[in-house]
Amino acid sequence: MAKKAKQAAGTPAIVALTAAGVPFSTHAYEHDPAHPSYGEEAAAAMGVPPERVFKTLVADVDGVLTVAVVPVSGSLDLKALASAVGGKRAVMADPALAERTTGYVLGGISPLGQRKRLRTVVDASASAHATICCSAGRRGLEIELSPADLAALTGAVLAPIARR
Repeated sequence: MAKKAKQAAGTPAIVALTAAGVPFSTHAYEHDPAHPSYGEEAAAAMGVPPERVFKTLVADVDGVLTVAVVPVSGSLDLKALASAVGGKRAVMADPALAERTTGYVLGGISPLGQRKRLRTVVDASASAHATICCSAGRRGLEIELSPADLAALTGAVLAPIARR
């Protein structure tokens, strides 16, 4: 995968990938603010199966913000997320807190290049694909990279945290 220079500059996620020397590609599309699902919109716009496009969610696990990366074709299993990090209870984080902590806006939160590095769990289904797509740090821009590189750069654990 080669980097695409146009529209790639700027987001902290892309800066982090470039600095790490990790191969990736970017996919830009016109974001429709009226679309009900950021992830499904991205999958359709890119022509990529929804199980290969991952959304980044921020949850509160026993008082600690935790990033969950799950396929847009499913939903986050909060109980499984808590278990994956040795916690007891998980709830979705306050959206304003998620934005403030990560430095990204909802619908554009990337697991990479966050303002504050948070513990991260990637759904185990990611390892079934050579590459996956996730937000590049803004609505309408996705990055494609190997699940192993994503896990390595975020310090993520892989665990079954998605409901199909």
